[in-house]
Amino acid sequence: MSMIQIITRYGNLLLLAMGQTLLLALCGLFFACILGMFFGLLSVLKNKACRIISSIFVDVIRGVPMIVLAYFIYFGVPYCLNNMMGFNFTLTALQAGTVCLALNCGAYMAEIIRAGILSVDSGQMEAARSLGLPYSRAMIRVVLPQAIRTMIPSIINQFIITLKDTSILSVIGFPELVNTAKNVVANSFMSFQTWGIVAVMYLIVITILSKVAKIVERRLNRGRK
Repeated sequence: MSMIQIITRYGNLLLLAMGQTLLLALCGLFFACILGMFFGLLSVLKNKACRIISSIFVDVIRGVPMIVLAYFIYFGVPYCLNNMMGFNFTLTALQAGTVCLALNCGAYMAEIIRAGILSVDSGQMEAARSLGLPYSRAMIRVVLPQAIRTMIPSIINQFIITLKDTSILSVIGFPELVNTAKNVVANSFMSFQTWGIVAVMYLIVITILSKVAKIVERRLNRGRK
C-alpha cells in the first residue's frame, strides 16, 4: 500500500484525529492560562506564603514527567477516590488529558506570566497606587495589559509545545493523531508511510503556528517603538 493509498483510505480518519489533537491542546491551554494566571500572580505578591505555594506548584508539576502525570490522573485519581472514599468516579480520556495538559502547561504558563509582570517597570505600579488605585485594580488595569504584550509570543510557543505533548496522551487511549496512526499502522502494516504522513501533518500545523508567533512578535515590537 502506497502513501497515496493510505491518504485515500485513512486520510479522513487522520484529519479527524488532528482535529481531536487541536481540541485537546486548546482545552489544555485554556485551563492552563487560568492556572498560570493564578499561580503567576501568587508568585509576584509580597506575601511569602503565596510565593511559596506558587513555587511548590511549579516545581512539583515541572519535576514530574508528563507520562507519569497522565497515568496518575487517568488511573490513580479514580482508584483513590473509588477505594478510599467510596466514590464511583471515572474520567474519560479527554477529561484526563485536559487536566494533565492544563497542569503541565499551567506550571510553565505561571513562569511566563510571572516574567511578563516583572518585565513591567515597577514605577507603573507605584504611579497607579499613588493615584489611589488599590493593588488589585492597578494590577488588572495598568500592569497586566502591558505585561500581556510581552507574554503573547511565549504563550503561542507554549501552545506549540502543548500541541506536541498531546502525543504522550496516546498512552491513556485518547484518539489523538499518534494513537490513530498506531491503529492505521496495525491495519495497513505500512509503518514508514503512515508515520511520514503524521510527521508532515504535525510539521504543517506547527510551522503555521510558528509563523503566527513570529508575525505577532514583530507587530508587538513595532508597537513598542
